[in-house]
Amino acid sequence: MKFKLIIVLFLISLTSLGQKQFDVFFDFNKDFPNQNSILALNEWIANNKNIEIAKLLGFCDSIDTKDYNKHLAQRRIANVKDLLEKSDLKFKADLEQIAFGKDFKQSKIQAENRRVTIFYSEIAPKPVESNLTQNLKNAKAGETVALPNLYFFNNSARIVPSSEPVLYDLLCVLQENPKLKIEIQGHICCQSAVDINDVSTARARAIYNYLLRNKIDRKRMKFKGFGVSKPIHKIPERNETEANENRRVEILILEN
Repeated sequence: MKFKLIIVLFLISLTSLGQKQFDVFFDFNKDFPNQNSILALNEWIANNKNIEIAKLLGFCDSIDTKDYNKHLAQRRIANVKDLLEKSDLKFKADLEQIAFGKDFKQSKIQAENRRVTIFYSEIAPKPVESNLTQNLKNAKAGETVALPNLYFFNNSARIVPSSEPVLYDLLCVLQENPKLKIEIQGHICCQSAVDINDVSTARARAIYNYLLRNKIDRKRMKFKGFGVSKPIHKIPERNETEANENRRVEILILEN
């Protein structure tokens, strides 16, 4: 019997690696947590909403019979679980509930033996996708998606540092969707004639080179400059907002 108990405890210690734990204590021969533990449990729950319960282990002191204590430990587990459920905490699908009664290494302080130990892990927050990421993922072949808040220094292909998160979003989408193929299209504003310095192509090429440096296959990308041939707003623009919307880079979806 002791040999089996050692194996069970050893397996529990292995599966509990990486998990945190919290102890709920009980008064003698009681199956509902004592007042101090209720207060501590409520505070713990308030500070740990984003967790998942993996295991509930129930224990008793050395007084009374083995069978009686095991049933008492089971009731303690059930009451703690009920409190956790009412607080809307999450449980693993394969939640473990093990009542040991008094068949474990007991503390010399009997009050420490009358407990339920909660093993839990923090739930990693789901990454929030940007609107750009969602639009690129959902776009069909032939559709274009503008890169928002992508700015360049005046009359150059140098990207303003504050625009780097936009490029990173584009890179991540291409990394996560290996079938996605695109054409990077550059546009400029504020000129009624042709794009004399071909700035629109240079800007499209700058994004192409950024993706290439970050290991996106060149076979998945093209780039092209349109100058002022496809303005959103009539040139000359009436204000800076219209100028910014004309001065843009768009992604044409070739395959998705």
